[in-house]
Formats: sequence, structure tokens, C-alpha cells
Amino acid sequence: MNQIFAGRYTAHTDEPFVVFLVGMRINQFTAVRQWLPVVRAMLPMLETLYRHPEKGFLGGEPILYWRGIGLIQYWRSLDDLHHFATNPADPHLPAWKAFNQATGNNGVVGIWHETYQVHAGEYTCIYGNMPAFGLANATEHVTAHGAHARKRRQAAPPQPVAVPSDV
Repeated sequence: MNQIFAGRYTAHTDEPFVVFLVGMRINQFTAVRQWLPVVRAMLPMLETLYRHPEKGFLGGEPILYWRGIGLIQYWRSLDDLHHFATNPADPHLPAWKAFNQATGNNGVVGIWHETYQVHAGEYTCIYGNMPAFGLANATEHVTAHGAHARKRRQAAPPQPVAVPSDV
């Protein structure tokens, strides 16, 4: 079991990074032969990424939701992510081609991704009573006190007053 860190923690990095959300949605549960290979294709990709940090993968977290699974991934750069996705020597491109040949546009299984480029210092995160998780697990897990708390407050946009007052 992962160590639980009591209290408030945050992530620290002075570098830009990329957040990549990727997943699949099972649209037809009975078509196991169509969607199970999509699930299985992710494991070789993750094994490669964890074994080869020079590819730019910083870390990630699995996510489960109704009808699907996904991953929150953190990357050093958009170039690193793109290179992994398009390099024939890495497992993504063959899996992508196999998916397109097997399922095409039949609608049995859906796939999705979202990519966000984050500039240095332009992020906030807080973890309370959690193991090292997400960005903090992919970069540096630090207490949310002192300079780190100030930096988090400075990076956050000002919040509107919930109830306006004349006082």
C-alpha cells in the first residue's frame, strides 16, 4: 500500500510539462472481442514508458469511469508525446493501426484523448491525506506550506465574492 501523507501537499516543478488524458469507452458491452484488445493494448505502452524515462513520460494515474478506463499522463514535452505516438519502434503506432483495422467506425468502442501544455509555474494542485498522486507523483511531492503555498495562491486566478456585499 502507498504511504498516506497526512495534511496538505502539492506538486513542485519549475519546468513546463504536458498533461495528456487518454482513454476508451465501451459502447457495446457484449462485443468483448472488439473492446478487450483495446484494453490490452495499453499495458505494453505503459511498460515501455516506465522502462524508458528518456522518452519523456513523467508518470501517470489510471482512471475508471462508467463504461470506460483512461489514464492521466504527464509528459516532459509535446514533442516527446508526439514522437512516442508516431514512432514505429514504440508500441503505440502498431496498436493504433490494429485498432483502426479491427474496429474502424463500427461504434463498438470509442477512444479519446485531450492534451494540455502547461507553462512553468502555471498550475495549481492540492492533495489532502493522500499518497503521492498525479502531478506530485510525476514531479516532486512537497508540503503545501510556506513558499509552495504562496506560489499556489499567486498562480491561482482571483476568485469572485460568492455574495456581493456593500460593507
